[in-house]
This record gives sequence, structure tokens and C-alpha cells, in this order.
Amino acid sequence: MNTKSEQMPSRWEGVERSATARAVAAVVSDVVAVVWDFDGVLVDTEWAVYQAWQEVCTAHGGELPLDEYVRCVGSDHGTWDPKAYLEKQIGRRLDWPPILEAKNQRTRDLLEGSGPMPGVERWLGKLRGTEVPQAVASSSTREWVGGWLERLGLVEYFNSLHCRGEAPRLKPAPDLFLAAAGSLGVPPRHILAIEDSRNGVAAAKEAGMHVLAVPNQITGVQDLSEADLHVESLDSPEALQLLGAIVKLRLS
Repeated sequence: MNTKSEQMPSRWEGVERSATARAVAAVVSDVVAVVWDFDGVLVDTEWAVYQAWQEVCTAHGGELPLDEYVRCVGSDHGTWDPKAYLEKQIGRRLDWPPILEAKNQRTRDLLEGSGPMPGVERWLGKLRGTEVPQAVASSSTREWVGGWLERLGLVEYFNSLHCRGEAPRLKPAPDLFLAAAGSLGVPPRHILAIEDSRNGVAAAKEAGMHVLAVPNQITGVQDLSEADLHVESLDSPEALQLLGAIVKLRLS
């Protein structure tokens, strides 16, 4: 069996004493399962949702800066509510049912033809090929998550899905991640959570998991320093080297 240092991605070779290198070594040696966030990690849904909300705000005389909107990403509108934010800006109440119906249709139109995020299919296939169990932990509904996974032919990669309404609390609470760990039968300390948002990273860390942060054009403005590891995308050289090291160790 190769040593931990031999398993490390080349970006961190020669820096075995650094915190990052220790984190890489811990992930490679400890991880036997992976739990994925959905929105912004498996599929880039978040930008379209933000665009649709921006258009709602503009149409009613308001605005929606990204640094405000991003507060609800990875959780729900109980964490931060764009409806309340807009009404406070414009000083009046709005009739939300027709507005939300149009906003949701606009989101679907913007997402037409979308596919998995770069690198996702390679990660899913490699992990399944080495019998690493995988689950999804998402603050979105099962209808949303399961519908996307079915349409994209990805649902078969996952042992279980854990979505809004299926755990007592949403992220940043750890409940969804703990439910995923329980369903996989793997202690959280042996799980790698792949997340893109501050709420998601906080939830996975509180659950006791290793966390790989993969920010996108929405969550790139957030501080994700609580995560153990950071990559620009799942098809970056560092991410693929990390995947290769995990797979190699599982096969050894």
C-alpha cells in the first residue's frame, strides 16, 4: 500500500507539514464514502435562480446584490428571505403567488438544456467503480433534486437522497448530513462532503465530515475557509488528482 505522502496530489507535494497537506492526507486515508450537495455542485442551478430573483426585484423597483442573496444559498428562505428583502426596499407588500409562479417558470427556462457541472460525471463514475457509497444531502426538495438526477441519468450513482422536509433542520444545521451518514452506515469522520456554500460547509463540518469546497459563480463571494480542502472545480488538476488518490487507495 502506498503511504499517505505518496497519495497526495502534486500541488501539495513537498509541503507535508502544511495544514493543507495534512488535510489532503487525512481525506485520502480516511474517506470511504462521499456525500454530495446538489445545487451548485452537481448541477449549476444557483445562477439561474439568482437571475430570476434579480428580474423580480428589478421589475418591482428593487435590486438584489449578490452579496445579499448568497446568504440563503445552501439553506432556504428561512435563513434569508428575498421576498421580505424586496418588500422592505420598496415599502409595500406584494401579491406573491403569481410572482413566484412566473419566477419559477423563468428559472426553468434559464436552466433548459443544463447538464452536470464539469468533472461531476467523472467523479461519480470513478467512485462507483471502486464501490465508494455516495449520497446527496440537499436543502432543496426531493422533487427538485430527484427530478434533475433522473433527467440527467445520475440517480443510479447514489445510494440515497436526503432533502428538505426529510430531516428536522436544513443546513447550516448538520441534520441532512447526519441522515446521509446513517443511511450509508458510515461514521461521519470517514465521509467526504462536497459543498459549494458557507451554509453547506458549516453543516458538514458540524456533522464531523471532511469537506471539499467547490465554489461557483454564486458562492465564490463567500468565505469557505472552514472547509478542509478547496478546488476551483471538480475537473481541475487538483480535484482529479485527489480523486485519483482516493480511488487508488481504495483499490490497494
